[in-house]
Amino acid sequence: MQELFGSIVILVGAFFLFSAGLGLLRMPDVFTRIQAGTKASTLGNILVVAGLGIYHPDWSLKLLIVAVFVLITNPLSSHALSRAAHAVRTPMAETTVVDALRDADEAAKEGKA
Repeated sequence: MQELFGSIVILVGAFFLFSAGLGLLRMPDVFTRIQAGTKASTLGNILVVAGLGIYHPDWSLKLLIVAVFVLITNPLSSHALSRAAHAVRTPMAETTVVDALRDADEAAKEGKA
């Protein structure tokens, strides 16, 4: 029964990883692709690691370290990528109406002047 439950959790994680890949193909611009890839792949990776922990309980400590690493590095790397893309003025989708980072940068420049 433990193996079945672990396999189901791994399968659900694989579904989220597949949806992350699909999001990378379907989203209109870099910023939404980064978001789709980060959110779904983080959840997918955590579910796969949790499923492996259920399937192989003796690996739990190592898998916990991997899960913490994923939870820290995925959002951090996506933030760095999106800030770099914004800094080089990567175009946004036509449907984007708010650029909060640009507004914050302009407000900061006005405050220094």
